[in-house]
Amino acid sequence: MKDWTEEADRMVKDQIIRRGVTNARVLEAMRRVPRHRFVPSHLRYAAYTDQPLPIGQGQTISQPYIVAYMTECLNPKVGDRILEVGTGSGYQAAVLAELGCEVYSIEIREHHARFAEARLKELGYPSVHIRVGNGALGWEEEAPFDGIIVTAAAEKVPKKLVEQLKPGGRMIIPVGDSFFSQDLVLIEKEESGNVVSRTLMGVRFVPLVDKI
Repeated sequence: MKDWTEEADRMVKDQIIRRGVTNARVLEAMRRVPRHRFVPSHLRYAAYTDQPLPIGQGQTISQPYIVAYMTECLNPKVGDRILEVGTGSGYQAAVLAELGCEVYSIEIREHHARFAEARLKELGYPSVHIRVGNGALGWEEEAPFDGIIVTAAAEKVPKKLVEQLKPGGRMIIPVGDSFFSQDLVLIEKEESGNVVSRTLMGVRFVPLVDKI
């Protein structure tokens, strides 16, 4: 895709800014990450369209607006340590890396983990670390995290993830027991350790699984 930067800029203007995302750093990261490198080659023509795309094994890469919206809600700062549950193709991790974060990403499907690892290395994102495992358990030896982003829907918020969130940190996660009934939830852990959550919008994500 010779003109991918133009496609990315159009994506940001038409799909993301127009729908209310305003964080300038997030918008710039969305422009800079080559989304077409994170989708199957036969779908690259649709990489910058406003839709999720299949990446194999029943998984998808989220639509650009949702990636930008969730990232804005997480509000990561340069140097933040972010846990991502559900690496998928590695696109969300790349966006976080562009924002200057150290990303610890867990993927239960080894095929996706290895693809993402290779693609992120090829594109120059050394601050992303990937492991194969059950994301609901988090990454205890690297905890606590400034932020946690979950890219698959859990029936309820995993307790282990809340425990691994720093006081003052944020977690964004889709919650629901059905593809047709999920809410995107923002969880904030106050400095006191008290946990506050609020529902942001209805969403549709593939389910979070603990084994395959």
